[in-house]
Amino acid sequence: MKSDIEIARGIELKKIKQVAENMGIPRDEVENYGRHIAKIPEHLIDEEKVKKSHLILVTAITATKAGIGKTTVSIGLALGLNKIGKKATVALREPSLGPCFGMKGGAAGGGYAQVLPMEKINLHFTGDFHAITSAHNMISALLDNHLYQNQAKGFGLKEILWRRVLDVNDRSLRSLVVGLGDRTNGITQQSGFDITPASEIMAILCLSKDLDDLRRRIDNILLGFTYDNKPFLVSDLGIGGAITVLLKEAIHPNLVQTTEGTPAFVHGGPFANIAHGCNSVLATKMAMTYSDYVVTEAGFGADLGAEKFYNIKCRKSGLQPKLTVIVATAQGLKMHGGVSLDRIKEPNIEGLKEGLKNLDKHVRNLRSFGQTVIVAFNKFATDTPEEMALLHRHCEELGVGYAINNAYAEGGEGAVELAKLVVDAVENHPSEPLRFTYQETDSVKEKITKIATQIYGANEITYTSAARNRLKQIDEMNIAHYPVCIAKTQFSFSADAKRYGAVEDFEIQIKDVVINNGAEMIVAIAGDILRMPGLPKEPQAQHIDIVGGQIEGLS
Repeated sequence: MKSDIEIARGIELKKIKQVAENMGIPRDEVENYGRHIAKIPEHLIDEEKVKKSHLILVTAITATKAGIGKTTVSIGLALGLNKIGKKATVALREPSLGPCFGMKGGAAGGGYAQVLPMEKINLHFTGDFHAITSAHNMISALLDNHLYQNQAKGFGLKEILWRRVLDVNDRSLRSLVVGLGDRTNGITQQSGFDITPASEIMAILCLSKDLDDLRRRIDNILLGFTYDNKPFLVSDLGIGGAITVLLKEAIHPNLVQTTEGTPAFVHGGPFANIAHGCNSVLATKMAMTYSDYVVTEAGFGADLGAEKFYNIKCRKSGLQPKLTVIVATAQGLKMHGGVSLDRIKEPNIEGLKEGLKNLDKHVRNLRSFGQTVIVAFNKFATDTPEEMALLHRHCEELGVGYAINNAYAEGGEGAVELAKLVVDAVENHPSEPLRFTYQETDSVKEKITKIATQIYGANEITYTSAARNRLKQIDEMNIAHYPVCIAKTQFSFSADAKRYGAVEDFEIQIKDVVINNGAEMIVAIAGDILRMPGLPKEPQAQHIDIVGGQIEGLS
């Protein structure tokens, strides 16, 4: 089979205005970024049409380093829905350059289920990530300048919370000292970098309902605390308008197309292990305005992306998925069943059976939200009929729908079975109204406890003194009603990346708490998770090149 990039190059793309016009978007509202990418203004969103559209969430079992293929299944399902005559669109996150040049090599789907043009989507795309990086670091520069210019007046901050961001995996930048050298270089202080998907600006962009809401949220960003313990916000600097200007274009959802010409909105890119893991509310609602079915995904496993999709994105936007598809692979199940990574491609029925416990736990969790659940088996060439039959029987025993997805190899035709199952469930067995894990009136500790015990399976939650002190500040600021976003490893239900399967009765330590006052959520840092990833021993960047004028090494 051809590589992803070879498949992508062999497809003749429609002009993006044609894609938009086929959806019902007026041509004069399409802002082209070249021939095959466009931005669509958010004022076209129609809330009444949004209510009538069917939203489908795609999530997955606990992540493996080999991947599960959730994005490929999401795109494939949209293709399959169109194959059976439904007007469908897919809404996804934008890839980050960090993992693209680090572990993954790309994040635009795979095989014959991709969003295109994949090279541009995986690289600079429409510049949204760069705009977010610039806006975030502009705040850093203006804050440091304010402190420098006003130090003679006795002004200073007891604690500075605002760090810097960069869309590159760079462990050397996690902690550093700025302002060294001459006095005119600024005030010497400790700082550091997070990766751009962890920026609060990213979360704000993805949760804002319009430009005015974006501006309001930017003004409310907490930068630090004064010596008399008062919050110091972006509004105190008087720069909210300037930062909003940098994001004026980035807030518009990006329209592209799939390998079969299906519309795709790709907008926003918070990671689900260190942020809330969903594409923008605006992109989802735009897709729902112009489609009968919208397929969207939430990052990593259902304990991370799906939980945050329901408890944060849906709670704040009013969105209500009609059902949830959970993606599983034989390789992933075998890994969670104790089979070593170097042998997960080999047949192993006993390992697969043991790994089903991980799937079962995710299904129970999804049902706790009131969701109808369908299992999509993402087929690989090494999978055996016996393994697929075992999973099918198991899903029947669980009482959940089951379909094989082969969109990677066959495009939309390989997802027709899954698409038919989804439509049948939506029409005959739709999900109940969402049941959230916690109430807004719960304390932050109660919210963390409910997620950690009910979703993860922990039996003890501990806090460092730094985390406890931050919780006191949250109470003093009267913002304990914000939802909680737990930053945790994607490779385990626990906070230990090496504990696979369906672990229970473990301790989770909350090492720190971050106040995202503009995004209106509390980020709890669990275990050893880092908001600035590092690069592996052999980064994918070593395999990315231009050969004969064409990019190679992206996938």
